[in-house]
Amino acid sequence: MRVSAAVYGVVLAAGAYAAVLTAVPPARVAGFVVVMGALFALLRVEGRTASVVTVVLYAVAAVLDASGLAWALFLLVPFTAYLRHGRRAGLAVAAACLAGMVAVLWAPGWLADPEAVGDLLMFAIGLVLACGMAESAARVAELSAAGERNRLARDVHDGLGHHLTAIAVQLEKADAFRDRDPGAADAAVRAARDSAREALDDVRHSVRALRADFDLTAALRALVAQHGAGVTLHVDGTDRGTGQTARTAVYRAAQEALTNARRHAGATAVRVSVAFTDHAVRLDVADDGRGTGGAPEGFGLRGMRERAELAGGGVRVASGPGGTTVTVTVPR
Repeated sequence: MRVSAAVYGVVLAAGAYAAVLTAVPPARVAGFVVVMGALFALLRVEGRTASVVTVVLYAVAAVLDASGLAWALFLLVPFTAYLRHGRRAGLAVAAACLAGMVAVLWAPGWLADPEAVGDLLMFAIGLVLACGMAESAARVAELSAAGERNRLARDVHDGLGHHLTAIAVQLEKADAFRDRDPGAADAAVRAARDSAREALDDVRHSVRALRADFDLTAALRALVAQHGAGVTLHVDGTDRGTGQTARTAVYRAAQEALTNARRHAGATAVRVSVAFTDHAVRLDVADDGRGTGGAPEGFGLRGMRERAELAGGGVRVASGPGGTTVTVTVPR
């Protein structure tokens, strides 16, 4: 829509300029302005009927335009077809537009007219560029979709995956101890119920984190409170002006680091520190757990690194017998 609007604006300006410099009948100028106004209005309408009407209006605008630039509007046709219907449709429409341009220029001896041949070549170059832009846009869309799938995979693992695993383990324990130790079975069921509540809280936090205007500091406070005693938070600065990508990366990193510290490293004390500088956000999560012991990185830490790298930052992990410190730095 933005590309079309920009092209419409250029064509309208060129037509108005030509009308001022040459003796164009007022009725023709008025018709041209009305057609361009209708094209702007159709930008908000989608569907096959709107597309056909748009192409018809392109032809009318090309006839009424005193500058001759309105023929460039037809470059948008293969561009749109490419994005909506794929490469074959885009190339077929481009070939049809080129054939239509030849039909318009066709006249006895037109191949000997340098201006006519130049117009045809420029139109052909425009078609090539339009198809190239559409190919790039389609590729970006594919990469964005792949990135979104990876992000959702990380979110499921970082959040619900931990809780569902804990619920499954506790329920298996309850089933195993149901006859031998009813007290232990009841405790396992209670632990599973607690994990279910935590999963629900995590879903709420995730939904909050998806909002473009979510408050990172408030979200971190809620996350720390969710993990209970022994977890403290220190904030230096404010997240005002921090981008959505940076906020989400920091929040998810804190979530993953806290989960690892409390559930896997057996930490009794965890300090979460976040500092907002003029150009970056730095998160430090330090625990007193047993460390990683040189074990290979799991999916959670890999996801943390991927998310930080997408935000233009990085992750550093320092682990030893005295605990683990995870440091995440992303530009604001």
